[in-house]
Amino acid sequence: MPYICREFFFQNKSNYYTRMAKELPSRSEDYSQWYNELVKKADLAEHSDVRGCMVIKPYGFSIWEKMQAALDKMFKDTGHVNAYFPLFVPKSYLAREAEHVEGFAKECAVVTHYRLKNAEDGSGVIVDPDAKLEEELIVRPTSETVIWNTYKKWIQSYRDLPILVNQWANVVRWEMRTRLFLRTAEFLWQEGHTAHATAEEAVKETLQMLDVYETFAQEYMAMPVYKGKKSEGEKFPGAVDTYCIEAMMQDGRALQAGTSHFLGQNFAKAFDVQFSGKDGKLEYVWGTSWGVSTRLIGALILAHSDDDGLILPPKLAPIHVVAVPIFRNEEELSAISARIEPVLADLRRLGLTVKFDDRDTHKPGFKFAEHELKGIPVRIAIGPRDLENGTLEVARRDTREKQVVKLDAAATTIPALLEDIQKTIYKRALDFRNQKTTRVETYKEMIEVLDQKGGFVSAHWDGTMETEALIKEETKATIRCIPLDAQEEEGKCVYSGKPSKRRVLFARAY
Repeated sequence: MPYICREFFFQNKSNYYTRMAKELPSRSEDYSQWYNELVKKADLAEHSDVRGCMVIKPYGFSIWEKMQAALDKMFKDTGHVNAYFPLFVPKSYLAREAEHVEGFAKECAVVTHYRLKNAEDGSGVIVDPDAKLEEELIVRPTSETVIWNTYKKWIQSYRDLPILVNQWANVVRWEMRTRLFLRTAEFLWQEGHTAHATAEEAVKETLQMLDVYETFAQEYMAMPVYKGKKSEGEKFPGAVDTYCIEAMMQDGRALQAGTSHFLGQNFAKAFDVQFSGKDGKLEYVWGTSWGVSTRLIGALILAHSDDDGLILPPKLAPIHVVAVPIFRNEEELSAISARIEPVLADLRRLGLTVKFDDRDTHKPGFKFAEHELKGIPVRIAIGPRDLENGTLEVARRDTREKQVVKLDAAATTIPALLEDIQKTIYKRALDFRNQKTTRVETYKEMIEVLDQKGGFVSAHWDGTMETEALIKEETKATIRCIPLDAQEEEGKCVYSGKPSKRRVLFARAY
């Protein structure tokens, strides 16, 4: 193909794909559809042929790997170790903790047979009726039961405590209405399960891990959260107390981003896990569990991204910097490559992930749109004129601001820019969260705020499950948490008018 024709072809191809990359619904038009399309177009995930399940694509999984690496280090820094427990849970285990089984019964997938065979009429493969399991198995919805049954073998004496174990795994909860990352029948997560000699130790552990989640959300995800305790109506089935971090998404809905549970002795008693204390007396063990999941990827999208694609905080971005050469021929590309490679090497030595996009199959316009869609925090553009001037153009994804930087200064300018992007994204999300948090005194005010403004509503509540259930039924808003830093103040419940000593946070949520 002659050069001029080749240029014409790729220019038009570039325009087509640039339009395709940009064709996202705006958040103001259809927030739900914007989210769904962005997940697909940014190559994060897609629906599986198995109903309710998803395929996490390499770019999406690389974000999860970044999350895993950061969290795993935080867990190990607090004394935890990783282990792995079976995917299958005997049905009888679930029945031992009544509240726990009631909470998960409707979401359980059950294995009843272990073999298939060909149908005698040749119609296909059927379950072999002679291969029925002696005891049906539950595909793990969470692992408290199978782990506490194991702890019974591990714990005899106070010397065996504490046990501080985490596992990275998948779980299955048979959801009827699913959305990629936010709610799927199978998802990835981590679940910590610890055992302690005293209630005080277990409570301390529960709150410590809540702090770990808060730190991760705010310092890595650049996502501000409220930290608090769940109401009785919202706590984890089988827990004495559930603590959580709650985040605000751009559509004014809350999202539970992590939970930490004080289990008391509930599971220890259900599985008869006792230890001999220093005085020789047998006592039941005190437990905790805590977890976050791939739902955090959904939170990352919903909290930060815009109508043109992802906005990723640098600490979790799979690629920190992309360099796009502007060239017309191989000679120009070779000259640009030779000059930019030492700069990119310096950035890599600083621990940054760098991509040099020298594809000749797409024009720069397409590349800019693609990398913008994927949320790469910093983009470098460099062409023949930049070589003459000893400069390059640096663009930041979050604010779209551009600056011309000397080639020799890039290795210091870009890391500082990435730090500023991380802070700016957090500040923007914090300002939005604060603007979307409203104090109300009456039920009428509460409904008006939920309908017109959305966000968190700080209101007095009388502490009863009856009032909580009525508010949920009438407004679709739930108590997201009772903030741990809530100050005592005399007030009246917005719904019942009964006395209240502190405010709680209500919101409509994912």
